[in-house]
Amino acid sequence: MLSRREILMGTAAAAIAALDRPVKTAFAKAAQPSTPVNFKVPAGACDCHTHIFGDPRRFPFAAGRTYTPEPASIEEMRTLHRALHTERVVLVQPSVYGTDNACILDALKQFGPIARGVAVIDSSTPASALDEFDRAGIRAIRVNLETFGQTDPAVVRQRFQAAIEQIKGHAWHIQIFTRLSLIEAISEQVMVSPVPVVFDHFGGAQGALGVGQPGFDTVLKLVRTGKAYVKVTAPYRSSKLSPDYPDVAPLAQALIAANPERILWGTDWPHPLQTPETKVTEIMPLAQIDDGRVFDLFPTWAPDPAQRKTILVDNPARLFGL
Repeated sequence: MLSRREILMGTAAAAIAALDRPVKTAFAKAAQPSTPVNFKVPAGACDCHTHIFGDPRRFPFAAGRTYTPEPASIEEMRTLHRALHTERVVLVQPSVYGTDNACILDALKQFGPIARGVAVIDSSTPASALDEFDRAGIRAIRVNLETFGQTDPAVVRQRFQAAIEQIKGHAWHIQIFTRLSLIEAISEQVMVSPVPVVFDHFGGAQGALGVGQPGFDTVLKLVRTGKAYVKVTAPYRSSKLSPDYPDVAPLAQALIAANPERILWGTDWPHPLQTPETKVTEIMPLAQIDDGRVFDLFPTWAPDPAQRKTILVDNPARLFGL
């Protein structure tokens, strides 16, 4: 049996060989909480940002992906949410599948009414597919700019407008993974968008730069006016000060103070953490984040139990129909 080191550091040939073995023996398990949740989680709480990485023999990765992840199964996710005392979940299509949404649709079917999804589409996706997605529980499309290094404001404006046009006729929203400078570039479009807009992972703000960093005021304005939602997710993407990420707290507190009705929380499980050194031909280890400890930060960001219920229960119910 291949060792974890051989799997994670192996070449593409080793990765392909690993796929011929049972997944449980070939790969390490995705992270599980080691710290108990220390606050009362309200009934109906929702983890609004997760991913499933299925068996690659059944759900092959896209040729144009930027990394190759370890698997993260539905049963592992169920174990995670039992430990976190969360009852609902939003599955987000990861970039490694491109516009092939088969894995997320399969997961939605298995989870049933407690789950909703965010798909990835392109200009060739037919309207009939969107109707099928809607029946399956998809409630948004994701525009992933950051993973692919897209930083051209003109391209971003065009892609945002194209996304609006594509989802007309559906009670969906647009979820965007990008950085603060590009949120500034599309801020006027967001202000007049006919559909809700959600920004991933603190809008790309960095804890070390504080609440005064360029572009964060634009995000606060969009949240304050109700024109955009922001996910206070994956603080390890915004901070190097693990495990408690104290420099992220002022960002989270500022966003919540601006408008708690436009804030969403999520784990980003199973924590695909791509680095500049990541090679697509190597199997990338999923980050071993203690989601219990990270979730315990949430009451320090939102000390008011009523605000926590708004963020964990009411906002997902309104936005995703959960």
